[in-house]
Amino acid sequence: MNLLSELLAINWPSVGLQAAQLILSLSILVVLHELGHFIPAKWFKCRVEKFYLFFDPWFSLFKKKVGETEYGVGWLPLGGYVKIAGMVDESMDKEQMKQPPKEWEFRSKPAWQRLIIMVGGVTVNVLLAFVIYAMILFTWGETKLPMKNLTDGVWVTDSLAMEVGLQNGDKILAVNDQPVEYFDNLNAQFLLGENHLTIERNGQEQRLNIPVDLIGRLVENRRRNPLVLPRIPSLVAEVPDSTNAYTAGLKVKDRIVGIDSMEVRYHDQVRPILQERKGQTVSLTVLRNDKRVSMPVKVSDDGTIGFFPMLPAMSDLKSMKVYEFEHKEYGFFSAFPAGVRLAIEKLDNYIQQFKKILNPSTGAYKGIGGFKSMGSIFPKYEWNWEAFWNITAFFSIVLAFMNLLPIPALDGGHVMFTLYEMITGRKPNEKFLEYAQIVGMVILFGLLLYANGNDWFGWGKTK
Repeated sequence: MNLLSELLAINWPSVGLQAAQLILSLSILVVLHELGHFIPAKWFKCRVEKFYLFFDPWFSLFKKKVGETEYGVGWLPLGGYVKIAGMVDESMDKEQMKQPPKEWEFRSKPAWQRLIIMVGGVTVNVLLAFVIYAMILFTWGETKLPMKNLTDGVWVTDSLAMEVGLQNGDKILAVNDQPVEYFDNLNAQFLLGENHLTIERNGQEQRLNIPVDLIGRLVENRRRNPLVLPRIPSLVAEVPDSTNAYTAGLKVKDRIVGIDSMEVRYHDQVRPILQERKGQTVSLTVLRNDKRVSMPVKVSDDGTIGFFPMLPAMSDLKSMKVYEFEHKEYGFFSAFPAGVRLAIEKLDNYIQQFKKILNPSTGAYKGIGGFKSMGSIFPKYEWNWEAFWNITAFFSIVLAFMNLLPIPALDGGHVMFTLYEMITGRKPNEKFLEYAQIVGMVILFGLLLYANGNDWFGWGKTK
């Protein structure tokens, strides 16, 4: 699919909703991150010349000077910044650095104070993630689907999972010998697994090897759906009026429970049965308003009868009582340690993903995405606050981790040079810091270009 056809196929109203959520989420994170630098800088009596949401090359959308600081909103939504006097940063203010250090400049402060100023943004992002996760648990609680409650196994929804050897009805017990307790964690554990799955099939345990390049192959094929899902009832979402199912009288919200003499409990059973009856007429039994209704339906030569299935969300499966979920409520104070635990779990998961990206053999680098990928995580059709805050908390964890990477131009780069000074007693040359800043900015700009180009052109994907 070329870029033009992709643009024409986009559902622009849903994109607008996702873009709005992404901008709000990033704005919250950027402002609070920069506030984490601003507060200790003012505390240690450094002069803060600018505090900006988004970048403002050439001009800004809004600005107002209060005291010694100019507050503003830039037009380039790639982050934000605080400009602290006497600091080699993205502003590359070389003229100021040529002057003798002033007492209110960053470079005049002791190394320990500069270190606190530099880690302030990351600290705020970590604390913010803790608080958001805690408030999510306090407000909505925690709902999970235990794997033990999937008594009839899983539904294999991706051909790559089938290539691994999974079949509908398999019970997934462990990944790399680590037990899978909840379905909510299954797909992530599957993708991050490096060795094998342990499954139960027909009462017998088996091991299935996980290809090292599974993530890369998913990216190449642009797969975004989960590899496996809980098995769901066969519910009818739509019946086109040109199909055999419509002629037979199949209706929206019907639940298929039988084909000929065979019981149908799950939707994944429908297709195999119909494939065996191509060109024949079958007796279809559905549950309609709690009553069983039978109807003869002609099966087409390609093994279909012509309806679109309903794919219920986890919340729907819970309300339909298809599965028994675990739900835990949290009080205000108990939510905070639980929020810390959840944030640590998310961070650990992201670090495992990052390791996959750094390993070329996995092909995970092909899935690096930019703003389009980030926006696609948010709900498409409605503003869901629980989802919004969950994603924002995760982004906060990611922002903290990425900012700590020892790359010049990132907080981690400044921290690295400051720690070097504290250990050796020698301050890096300012000219060296300027060059390092330029190199870091080139690296970051290249990564930004690659990630966003990958979103649209698939630069990392094999054609």
